[in-house]
Amino acid sequence: MNGKVYLVGSGPGGEGLLTQRARNVIDAADVVLFDQLPGEEILSSLPARSEKIDCGKYGGKHTLEQDEIEALVVDRAKQGKTVVRLKGGDPFLFGRGGEELETVRAAGIEVEMVPGISSALAVPASVGIPLTHRKYASQVTILTGNEDPTRAEPALDWKLLAQSRGTIVILMGVANLGRIAGVLMQNGKPEETPVAIIERGLRKDRRVTTGSLATIADAARTAGVKPPAVIVIGDVVKLYNPADPDLIPVDA
Repeated sequence: MNGKVYLVGSGPGGEGLLTQRARNVIDAADVVLFDQLPGEEILSSLPARSEKIDCGKYGGKHTLEQDEIEALVVDRAKQGKTVVRLKGGDPFLFGRGGEELETVRAAGIEVEMVPGISSALAVPASVGIPLTHRKYASQVTILTGNEDPTRAEPALDWKLLAQSRGTIVILMGVANLGRIAGVLMQNGKPEETPVAIIERGLRKDRRVTTGSLATIADAARTAGVKPPAVIVIGDVVKLYNPADPDLIPVDA
């Protein structure tokens, strides 16, 4: 008989923000296929008896390609094992969890989603930046920064995004930050719009770099900003105060 697959989100880092359901599922796993984003604290807590398969991306290179990962998930489940596919954040937010869900279902294997707290929500909150606020923003748009916004046919509607009065949260956007800021300004977003870049989420070496659309690319270069980082664009960034204590402690 087939086993069961769990697509598990580990949250933004640290066991403190790992859900109880995720903890229970991980502890019962026969096989864990993990990315690097869950972080050392969670990865070091994987059960000793389980088979552990590294599927992470390091230095821009994938340990395994997506089709190889999906094939391994199906293979181990068909051996009757309990399989956990462990991802950072939430599996359905830029985590390719939807593709893995389709593959597992197509193979006739039982699958359960275990949601996780996304870094898009938790990381800004951890430094006192609310994504919505009655005074500043009544909507939030979360997008991937992997796409070059200057390409001939971008998948995102940058004109619509530039005209939005809400908060924009960008994941995986450090490499394209300058181009993203430029395209937003070209489409009418005020150049003085506040921007914050929060590096390394809830880790002890977390760092915040702030500026405006007009200055943030230079500020990021000067500071040597590197991924992983969450970028927040909008007036809610005005509420960031580096003198305030963290709302969520690092390594929660």
